[in-house]
Amino acid sequence: MIPSLPRPAWLRASTVAYGLVFFAFLFLPLLVVAVFAFNDAPYPAPPWRGFTLDWFLGNAAGREGLFADTALLGSLWTSVVVASWVTVLSVLVGTANAFLIERTQFRGKSALSMLMLAPLVIPGVILGISILAFASRIANLSEDLFGLELDFLRPGLPLVVLGQFSYIVSITTLTIMARLKRFDVTLEDAAYNLGASRAAVLVTITLPYLQPALIGAAAISFLMSFENFNTTLMLVGSDAPLTVMMYGRMREGATPVLNAVSLFLMVASALLAFTLLRGARAADSPPKP
Repeated sequence: MIPSLPRPAWLRASTVAYGLVFFAFLFLPLLVVAVFAFNDAPYPAPPWRGFTLDWFLGNAAGREGLFADTALLGSLWTSVVVASWVTVLSVLVGTANAFLIERTQFRGKSALSMLMLAPLVIPGVILGISILAFASRIANLSEDLFGLELDFLRPGLPLVVLGQFSYIVSITTLTIMARLKRFDVTLEDAAYNLGASRAAVLVTITLPYLQPALIGAAAISFLMSFENFNTTLMLVGSDAPLTVMMYGRMREGATPVLNAVSLFLMVASALLAFTLLRGARAADSPPKP
């Protein structure tokens, strides 16, 4: 349908109604969680018992708020550390993969490109179990044959990083490839003709052009790693990230502290995404004269 043509009233009304229902489906649960993070009741659900900040700050009556819960804050920091490592590895390796696929020609390139997408279609639980079984087998063989104890292949944070990296790197590769595909290589050729070295061209021309994609890939990697549960649950050791900690708390009996954590994460994630997207947009915009 041509947008400039007039539409019948029923079509306009149905479009508005569909939009309202769709966004209500997306945001109404988040709104309920945010509201009941301030509910003065020992359970994270209706009815409303009054406004309180106890689930954030705690009180003298025995309510342990979010900012006084050392175990919960420790798991939050663990998730930040894991997500940071996954982000760095995914962006570095994803950039190398993008250059490999877009700038080089070799036999089996199409098969490699398709194989790179395989982790994206494998369920997270299956991926986690497969990585755990493979890593444990390698660690056992190393100990039996060479007497080497490869602790990073046992359940723990290093294995969580490797497990999340195994599929998040595919997303960063696709993101950076899409940007690199539109790059005008004649800019690099002109720089080479003027005597610039390969490193200088990479630093001054290619990477600045890729900066919006690099920032976007970093944001996606961090957020996907931070919220991952299925793969992490299969690979985690004694130091539980936030998602695994919240799952354990839910099994023991939910309190509004979990609502407070959810609200805190919603605000922090929105601010992080907004900041990174603004940075990517600023890097993508042409310089003002």
